[in-house]
This record gives sequence, C-alpha cells and structure tokens, in this order.
Amino acid sequence: MYTCLIVDDEELARELIETHLKQLDGFELVASCNSAIEASKILQQQSIDLLFLDIEMPVLNGTDFFKNLIIKPHVIFTTAYRDYALDGFELNAVDYLLKPITFSRFFMATEKFISLQNTRSIPTEVEKTTRKDDFIFIREDRKQVKVFYDDILYIESVKDYIKIHLSNKTRLIKYSLTAFEDRLDERFIRTHRSYIVNRDKITAYTKQDIEIDAIEIPIGENYKMNISDL
Repeated sequence: MYTCLIVDDEELARELIETHLKQLDGFELVASCNSAIEASKILQQQSIDLLFLDIEMPVLNGTDFFKNLIIKPHVIFTTAYRDYALDGFELNAVDYLLKPITFSRFFMATEKFISLQNTRSIPTEVEKTTRKDDFIFIREDRKQVKVFYDDILYIESVKDYIKIHLSNKTRLIKYSLTAFEDRLDERFIRTHRSYIVNRDKITAYTKQDIEIDAIEIPIGENYKMNISDL
C-alpha cells in the first residue's frame, strides 16, 4: 500500500485528486492539505510515498516547499500553468499534471510511479554480485590490494587512470571509470562523466555539485537523475 499526501490550496482540486485515488487499488490517502505549511507538519509525523503537490500556492509555493524537504517523497506536481514544467523536471518529479486533471492522465502518472517502485525493488546484477563482500581487490604495483567500500570517498577519472580517493590516502590505478563502476555496489552513484561518489560520504549537495566535507564534486547535466534519491 502506497501512502499519499495531497497539497493544494483549492478545495475542488483536492477533491478531484482524492476521487481519482479512490478508483485505484494500492494507494492510501494519509491527508489532504490546503497549504505547504500544513503538509510540512504531516511529513514530520508520517512517512509518505507519493506527494501530489500544487505549485502555485500562497505563502510558500510547491517547488520551494519541495526543494527544502530533507526527506523527499516521490512527487507528482499539479498546476494550471504549463510554465512550471521545467521546474518539475529539474526536481525529478514523477510527472507533471495540468489542471483540470482527467482520470486517464492521472492513471498514467500513477503507473509511472508504480513502475519506478518496481524497478527499484529488483536488484541489479552489480548488487547481486558485489554485495556478498564489503571490499574489492585492485591491482597496484604488481600486487592485489584490498580496498573496503566504506573507505572510498569518491573516484575520479584521469585520462587512462582512475584515482580512488580513500579516507586516508589516494590510490592511482590503470582502469576506466565505467569498467570500475561495474565493480561497485549500490551505495556508489555516477555524478559526472569523470566522477563516482559514495553516497554515504556526501555531506551536502546542490543542483551543480556534491560536497564531501570540503571537497566539491561537479554534477554533470546527464547525471542529475542519479541524485534524485539523495
């Protein structure tokens, strides 16, 4: 059962989404709020899987509200204005629905959400093969050296080599970044064509970069979707 929260300052809009939800199996409406402030209180008390969020609202609009959430549920933006579509894309929204919302279009959006959930529930081949150990061996100076995943901060591509930045040192080996990515488990994410980071080590991030303490690592335009779960 997926928990849902509706946030919209228009009562009729909230009622329409609620009516659509009632026609679907597997979705539970936790609350229906008329402001972002009210929704914030709900989110502090209850885990939400899917947020139906209006954009144009008084006091605090939907995009600003969502940007400032520490724990972000999946979101489907609802609005009467096409101009906000880019904002929805940049925030990795599941979908962007224009009012008045028809049931067929609403159903399509929820199917996208379910598809995302199903994809994440299936372990990838990398997860299956690498989670059995918490380390890998790398070839360095004619030796096989053990490196623990938890010691890796980030990995950087340097021409035909990669630098593995550890908590206490850096190792340089001849390897392609893409090939090395296949040896890593799910805690590592590609943020740039030249960088892979350990999500457990991230201390802050923006749309442009990720921080690991004082280190700033760029986020490439083609890799922004990879940070949607942070």
